[in-house]
Amino acid sequence: MVHTENNSLIFRLRGVLEFSCQLDSSNETQGQSAISKSFQTLRTRVSSESLVFSVCSSPVLLWPNKSFHSTVENLTEGAPYRDIQQYIEVEDGGSKKSSKKKDKKDTGPSVVNLKLLLEVTESGDSASLSLCTVTKPQHSLKMPVCVDCVFSASGQDTLGSVCSGLVGSLCNQLSDMEEVVLKYRKSTSLLVPQPFHFQLPESAGLVTVIYPAGVPDSQLLAVREELHEKYGLPSDRPCFRRANAFHFPDETYKDGYLRNPHTHLNTPNVEDAKLYVVKGVYSYHHYMQDRVDDNGWGCAYRSLQTICSWFQQQGYTDRAVPTHTEIQLALVDVGDKEPPFVGSRQWIGSIEVQAVLNQLLGVTSKILFVSRGSELASKGRELANHFDTMGTPIMIGGGVLAHTILGVAWSEISGQIRFLILDPHYTGGEDLQTITEKGWCGWKGPEFWDQNAYYNLCLPQIPKTI
Repeated sequence: MVHTENNSLIFRLRGVLEFSCQLDSSNETQGQSAISKSFQTLRTRVSSESLVFSVCSSPVLLWPNKSFHSTVENLTEGAPYRDIQQYIEVEDGGSKKSSKKKDKKDTGPSVVNLKLLLEVTESGDSASLSLCTVTKPQHSLKMPVCVDCVFSASGQDTLGSVCSGLVGSLCNQLSDMEEVVLKYRKSTSLLVPQPFHFQLPESAGLVTVIYPAGVPDSQLLAVREELHEKYGLPSDRPCFRRANAFHFPDETYKDGYLRNPHTHLNTPNVEDAKLYVVKGVYSYHHYMQDRVDDNGWGCAYRSLQTICSWFQQQGYTDRAVPTHTEIQLALVDVGDKEPPFVGSRQWIGSIEVQAVLNQLLGVTSKILFVSRGSELASKGRELANHFDTMGTPIMIGGGVLAHTILGVAWSEISGQIRFLILDPHYTGGEDLQTITEKGWCGWKGPEFWDQNAYYNLCLPQIPKTI
């Protein structure tokens, strides 16, 4: 396990190695031996003096196996690991103001990216060629092996210990890949091994797991069961599905949606209150996204999309976040709406959200009803229990408005409460600073709700599965 404390620095090494071997389809033992021998060749190569680490966005090259040689004189084997950061160019993708905002809340570990290289020529005598007679047809196989290793440096770690740790992780990963290739081999057909990193619940560490490409999560249940047992994890929620893979803080999401904007907010000042908030990752869905003009009618659709994104990114479903049309079709399919509803601009509410979650994701939900908005202030215990046990976003609809509740700050002693609200009525771009500073994602008091309107709350329940 690789630890990832907030003050640590993650060194991430990636590269591509070429795996090649000769397989005799008629000889199972020979095939296994050939595969193992080829992986041993790769381990030997990365343990040799020809291995080079190129530090991304810098001129630094490191030879970890050549008495720790570096292109920078000051970067010696005993140098503190953080010394390498001064040679890395940092791209400023935003204004100074937005950068300060990000730095204020960016408490996660930093990442130093390295690229794996191998010198073409090696010192020493060249190995002599050997010839052998082949009497049976053989298959020549080649495939790219993408390695992805991490090492978390902290405390007294030096550049030398970091590089040694990465070389060790690299060799271990190749051994794990060998095991996966052999396990899923079918005659002369091999599946490409793919590494995934996972951050376990209530743990500061990253665990790397190798999965075979092309084998869906639904066929890897036995593997996940072994992993849950190995790490003492509960068997009621996913931890090792591909969707659970750790998202490195220096990587952007390709779909363009903001993730977890609430993590950039300050804690509300409520005496004796405890925080109960959504667990995991969700995407912020709001008006005018996806080239759909739903301003004035689509707030509940957007809240539902945020909830669906949570189930997707926690690994409960492989289904993409549904579009407005898909949501409407689902309501027609369950008999809640008539066919003309599809393509319309009609509102939906909590009951419809409950029906769609069940129809598309197989997720059940509880409905909490209050006859007046003023009663929501007294629902702290129910909401706190939901976020403590389920951890899913809540859709709330009242009057003509819908919102997403992401958490509560609630005092059991005084009954005081604040609601963490994600507002789907936002029509702007994905600007984190605007969204958090203007209150589109923020903590609200009981006065936020219409005191005289009735509200229905849809509380999605998590399926018991891994």
